[in-house]
Amino acid sequence: MKTLRQYIQEARENGAAIGHFNISNVEALNGIVKAARKLNVPVVIGVSEGERDFIGVSQVSALVRSLRQKLNHPIFLNADHTYSFERVKEAIDAGFDMVITDHAGTDIQANIDFTRQAVQYAKEVNEKRANGLDVDVTGKNSLGFPTEVLVEAEIGYIGKSSKVLDGVPTEIPLDENGNIALSALTTAEDASTFVRETGIDLLAPAVGNIHGIVKNAQPKLNIARIAEIAASTDAPLVLHGASGIGNTELAAAVEAGISMVHYNTELRVAYRDALRDSLAQNPNEVAPYKFLASSVEAVEKVVEEKLRIMNKIK
Repeated sequence: MKTLRQYIQEARENGAAIGHFNISNVEALNGIVKAARKLNVPVVIGVSEGERDFIGVSQVSALVRSLRQKLNHPIFLNADHTYSFERVKEAIDAGFDMVITDHAGTDIQANIDFTRQAVQYAKEVNEKRANGLDVDVTGKNSLGFPTEVLVEAEIGYIGKSSKVLDGVPTEIPLDENGNIALSALTTAEDASTFVRETGIDLLAPAVGNIHGIVKNAQPKLNIARIAEIAASTDAPLVLHGASGIGNTELAAAVEAGISMVHYNTELRVAYRDALRDSLAQNPNEVAPYKFLASSVEAVEKVVEEKLRIMNKIK
């Protein structure tokens, strides 16, 4: 099986993107994996600090690794939006394939300094594992931990909540059309500087996106800015906050240079709505594996739709 870095590079060469989907439990994980296997494409499972606290850091790592090994399918794990070095270290030490440092919205130098620290630690661990210090007496990696951990960072502020929003957070300026103002978007120059100064493997810029789904008017992506940033750096670009973005807009973003796309809120809504309907239709059912089955199917349906667009599958 290829490494996550190799899959990302392959997606870039093919004008495609890797799908990244967050989970809070094993039901959502199963729905995502079913969709990825059906389409035979790689997938990244994301867990925020809150999500991995709920599941368990070591536990979610073991779940994803066990599925990857048993199914022989490229399923990777990301520590999404990590706000302290202690938690960066925790995820890397637990066997995550990648980690996202998040000091976005702060002073850019503070963001650079924090990200550098994470990159340096990942390099130390990568070197250690490359030299066989995590292997057993047979010479094999007994835990199945990745031999290369990737580090991603976010630059520019796009909010923090993966939920349905009444409106765009007031601290994010909008233009006359209700889209995020140009002044709030990441510039190609800042993106290039940030990648050069930190040595990160992937970059998540602010390009008109926002975490969560805005009820009445979702801001539009600035496709031209995505293309400008993609041309300014060799680092693969990641689109956060894709929930609520139309499929045509998603395809355009990938075409412009996005190599990985994050979804969370749309999955949460699909899961919740399916569960609500299941309980309403079967009020006497008490077996979770029965009343949660429709939630697994709902997540699978959303993921399959997005993966088809990202990978240009009809």
